[in-house]
Amino acid sequence: MSKSAGRSGRKSPADRGGDFDRTDDRPVYVVGGGPGGLAVAAALRERGVRAVVLEKSDSVGASWRGHYDRLRLHTTRRLSALPGLAMPRSFGRWVSRDHVVRYLEKYAEFHELEIVTGVEVSRIEPAGSDWLLHATGGRRLTGRAVVVATGHNHTPRLPDWPGRDGWGGELLHACEYREPSPYAGRDVLVVGAGNTGAEIAVDLAEGGAARVRLAVRTTPHIVRRSVAGWPAQRSGILVRRLPAAVVDRLAGLLTRVSVPDLTAHGLPRPDTGLYSRVKEGAVPVQDVGLIHAVRTGKVEPVAALAAFEADKAVLADGTRLSPDVVIAATGYRRALEGMIGHLGVLDANGKPLAHGRRTPAQAPGLYFTGFTNPVSGMLRELAIDARRIAKALAAR
Repeated sequence: MSKSAGRSGRKSPADRGGDFDRTDDRPVYVVGGGPGGLAVAAALRERGVRAVVLEKSDSVGASWRGHYDRLRLHTTRRLSALPGLAMPRSFGRWVSRDHVVRYLEKYAEFHELEIVTGVEVSRIEPAGSDWLLHATGGRRLTGRAVVVATGHNHTPRLPDWPGRDGWGGELLHACEYREPSPYAGRDVLVVGAGNTGAEIAVDLAEGGAARVRLAVRTTPHIVRRSVAGWPAQRSGILVRRLPAAVVDRLAGLLTRVSVPDLTAHGLPRPDTGLYSRVKEGAVPVQDVGLIHAVRTGKVEPVAALAAFEADKAVLADGTRLSPDVVIAATGYRRALEGMIGHLGVLDANGKPLAHGRRTPAQAPGLYFTGFTNPVSGMLRELAIDARRIAKALAAR
């Protein structure tokens, strides 16, 4: 739990003996203690609106703590800060996972946020003009508004491949991967060619795995993290409001100049536009070693994984492999259905129908942040959302 009475002399609910479900002052409840939730709470506090963050784990930034060791932000330090606190220059341009965690801890302390850990919200429902939250231990919390900030990457998604349960090798989701030493000298198949799969494959290749193959279902767009000092994020900010066809054309020209053709190595150029793919929910892969690893044969692209068969991994093209380990970088589910599915505020894919300062027409006072993956940078957009949500709530 983060926050003592601090400079303001205001005590957190936990400082009042843990009786944080006393809601006579009708706070805004923020569900999730990641960067999105912390940013909203800080922006609300700045406007004089009391916000209580409910976090199911025992610390802020829980999902960041669980990421693999190699991870660094693909967005620059300057464009990744949350409202009211810059990231230190000592973190460098591309901030590491551990520095992100340190920043989130400092952020909560600096803004004296009211954070209650170990509390999971299971259901949210309207209660007149307020909202009722059902939480751990049978708690019933009433607030004047709710901000859901549990995140885009919430629950690991592991496909139910035919034969999966009977396969004798080691199978794990990418969320369980930390560093390459346990896989030294072993044959590893990484499934999924997004940013996570690409980085894990490179990490394994550089860390001593005997063989690394990358199973690709849809050929990704690969971009340089920066070109001549110009970060890809800034390009994403400049073009995000342009028509997809225009951005596709511009991105195609830039890619042909800056990224080599890897077709001969099993990774052809995509046949769809970069921004058209983004609109469908697939962000480009930022190169942090994949191009070199593929060109030198250290990472071998192969067809998508289709099934398991005894001791074999069967690919979509019929190839049968015998890896020692399969690491599934197959993404996550938002997993909001149990908490708010009954409110009619989710689309067919489980994504909120509204985000940022807008609330669903049928659920005024219910806000969402962090459920998109924009090319302009997730943390930057969380900061923008936070300010807009706080402004909307202060006006209420």
